[in-house]
Amino acid sequence: MVIKWNETNVDYPSKLFIHELFSKWAAEYGEREALRFEEQTLTYSELNQRVNQLAHFLIKQGVGPDVMVGVYMERSVEMVVGLMGILKAGGAYVPIDPTYPADRVSFMIEDSEVTTILTQKHLKTALSGYTGTVICLDEPVCGEMSTADPDVKLTGKNIAYMIYTSGSTGRPKGVMNTHEGIQNRLLWMQDQYGLNQQDRVLQKTPFSFDVSVWEFFWPLIIGACLVVAKPEGHKDTEYLVKTIISNQITTIHFVPSMLRIFLENPEVRKITSLRRVICSGEA
Repeated sequence: MVIKWNETNVDYPSKLFIHELFSKWAAEYGEREALRFEEQTLTYSELNQRVNQLAHFLIKQGVGPDVMVGVYMERSVEMVVGLMGILKAGGAYVPIDPTYPADRVSFMIEDSEVTTILTQKHLKTALSGYTGTVICLDEPVCGEMSTADPDVKLTGKNIAYMIYTSGSTGRPKGVMNTHEGIQNRLLWMQDQYGLNQQDRVLQKTPFSFDVSVWEFFWPLIIGACLVVAKPEGHKDTEYLVKTIISNQITTIHFVPSMLRIFLENPEVRKITSLRRVICSGEA
């Protein structure tokens, strides 16, 4: 019991990090649909080109290994480009939810020591007191940059992202995760639950929670389609039912309390595409 059950070491066939696995799919299956948000869709090739342009732009701004980059955005195509672009530049992303109180946002920006924040035009005024670089990804800031994959050397010990705790027991704490840590988690999930290229994963968890990490990246490292819910859409069961049906979602996550509310909607019976409902996050 002590030894056999704890023999969990696995020799994974791929030594590639998240962003490298994504690039591999983009090179091999560029015309496959990678990302859908409302009426917007991007193929793997299109998404990879936008991500690479942002990565090169961030590198020019001084972003590199273990450099923290703030992301103050609502769910959108630009958010996905931003997260993957930061990883490709070698940096680590720090999600800062625009719905947070101003005091918490200010604390996170100061505590994480981010020198660059990615945002959207309609949110920029909320960052007026920030003295670092603010980049609006829904403006044409990266159009002249190279679309080729940047050559950034990373190790598994480099930081991929830092997510802050709720602060319910005191001051919020930034919890850092390494590339090898999230790589290990996603490859384990793939071993256990086996997404394929026909799967469609709904990303609806606020990106300040750790569940969002696999929602964003798991589909993109195995050639599936990532479908991003509209801002605040995760709170609306009517919207979720329609989104699951219209996008033929196969994989979704709920916390238990939200799953209970979701299942009370009679329209749920019309859903036929779901193959995996992952439930976690509460007692």
